[in-house]
Amino acid sequence: MHFNALTLISFLSSLASAGTVPQYSGLRALWSDDFNGNSGQPPNQGTWNIITNMGRVNNELQTYTGSNSNLQLSGGGTLQIIPRKSGGAWTSGRIESKAAFTPQANKLTIFEGVMRLGDGPSGQKQGLWPAFWLLGESIHHGTPWPACGELDIMETINGQFTNYGTVHCGSFPGGACNEPIGRAQTFGVSVNDWHTYRLKVDRRAPGGNWQDETIQWEVDGQVFHTLRGSDIGEEGVWATLARSPMFMILNVAVGGDWPGAPNGATGDGYDSMLEAEYVAVYST
Repeated sequence: MHFNALTLISFLSSLASAGTVPQYSGLRALWSDDFNGNSGQPPNQGTWNIITNMGRVNNELQTYTGSNSNLQLSGGGTLQIIPRKSGGAWTSGRIESKAAFTPQANKLTIFEGVMRLGDGPSGQKQGLWPAFWLLGESIHHGTPWPACGELDIMETINGQFTNYGTVHCGSFPGGACNEPIGRAQTFGVSVNDWHTYRLKVDRRAPGGNWQDETIQWEVDGQVFHTLRGSDIGEEGVWATLARSPMFMILNVAVGGDWPGAPNGATGDGYDSMLEAEYVAVYST
């Protein structure tokens, strides 16, 4: 692997930032990955599916590969997903958790990750679309999108200092989640810095009333989006979001209907990567 000066700085910063998965009072860790391993290794394939056979959904341009030029452990306790361009073609990485997680009745379930984006300036990130998100496991059994349910925890486009917390659900077009746009709120972040992204599914509503259950988005402990069952208004649709198994996804897409295509200034490599320190699932 060739390291220029900027790449080396980026690599060393990841080594300095790595840490252990935290433990929280009143919560138990159901699942976690701290991305420890040797530099250049893939993420744990007993834990993650490495996706390489996807079509061009959302009119995206990238081809997902399992190459360590696109997807690797840093050797410093982080995962790096690195978009690359060669001529007019783009490659990138996408992983999906093998486990799916169902928020339990009368409990709080938390999906959490610490991550950052590469150090490249916003002007060199047109068309890049990194994300940490959940997708309903029923999509593997014939339920189409968006009826399967989707919860986007960390999502940003074009290097903007804006994190989107979005829910997709129900029917297309329109429906309870206003598809294909979804129901979203935003939070301003310095995306090149490390942040803790968290999604809370709270099923501790009095009497188990689904209308009072909530899904809440946080960045660094600050709540920026709260969705109640009553906001969705349909118990069956709410169940796909708060009462059904979902698996986790980390990826960097390139192009697509939302961010648009990359341009001549769009950079690739470590300056454009998504880097994760850990991902964990907790419950009361």
